[in-house]
Order: sequence, then structure tokens, then C-alpha cells
Amino acid sequence: MVADPAVSVVIGDDGLARPVWAASDPLLRDYYDHEWGLPVTNEQGLYERICLEGFQAGLSWATILRKRPAFRAAFENFNPDAVALFTDTDVERLLLDQGIVRNRLKILATIRNAKATLALRPEGGLVDFVWQFKPAFTPRPVHHHEIPTQTEESVALSKALRKKGFAFVGPTTMFALMEAIGMVDTHLAGSHRRGSSGIWPEPFY
Repeated sequence: MVADPAVSVVIGDDGLARPVWAASDPLLRDYYDHEWGLPVTNEQGLYERICLEGFQAGLSWATILRKRPAFRAAFENFNPDAVALFTDTDVERLLLDQGIVRNRLKILATIRNAKATLALRPEGGLVDFVWQFKPAFTPRPVHHHEIPTQTEESVALSKALRKKGFAFVGPTTMFALMEAIGMVDTHLAGSHRRGSSGIWPEPFY
């Protein structure tokens, strides 16, 4: 379902308010209720989110969620130590895997990002590197159209990750990552999840 800019939230049959995009599809609803916007502060989890956000480019997030079990199986549960060792043979194998998004550039980026993740460890690691771009303020949208697609911080994060060797980490993709891992809170003001990350407690202005 495409979010209607004139609508803030939709009340579900359980009485809880959610944005339009999370109101109907059971998979998206569960993801919204239990995962999206909660802090991700472990290396493997963050590496997975970066890679999945990259695979999502040009596709719907529902498609990626439905394929996530297959992605995890294909990429060793997104263990960067294991994925960094993937060879050309693995790439060709993955291109035949109907359970994932079979895009050569995105598969290569996942391997490249694993190597870049390992390279960051002597500098403090991926988690500290990404979270240093947490903004001083978060959006407080009432309607979907008030949510930005990128910010000064997501542009800076994108540039910094690219310099460290990461791929498929554009500013819009990185803002989606920041939303997903709780670095910003773009839950609509009327949503039952607003302020649930513990990072941006309500009221926040």
C-alpha cells in the first residue's frame, strides 16, 4: 500500500495506530510493530541492515522482508567474517539462487561491505562508525509527506562509508537505514510506536 500524504495514521483492528504502509500487510505490520526503528548496536545486525537496504534499492521493502530468510541462508546469516571470504564461485552460485535478489552488483557490494566491515574493526568498528552520525534532533512528522528522504547526516554517512569502501550506501538509502535502526524517529506523531526506541523519548521538540 502506498502512503497517502493526506493521511497520518490508520487504526488497526487491534486498536493501534500505524502509518498506511504498515497497516495492511501482516509481514510489514509485524516488522513495524517489533523491529523497525529499534536500535541496532551489534556489528552483524548493522552489516545485515546496510546490505538489505542496498538490495532494496529499486524494490519494495516488503519484497526484501519476504526474501530475508533466503538472504540470511545465502550470506551465512550476514556474518561479515564468512562473507568476506566469498569468491567468484560464490557469486555465480548466488546468481542462481532464486530466493534472493539476483543482482550481480548488489551481491558484489555485499561481499565488499563485509570486507570493509572487517577493515573498520581496528578503528573502533562499524557500529561506532555509523552511530557517530546520529543527529542532534529527530524529525517529528504528523503526515507521511513530512518525512525527509535524506538529511545532512545521511549525506555525510554515505560519503564516509563510501570512503571506507562500502557500496550501495547512497544518502537516501542511508536515511532509510537511520530510520530502521532508530538513529532518527520518523514514526508519525499519532503512531503507537512513536518514541519507542528509547533514544528519542516523547515529547521531543
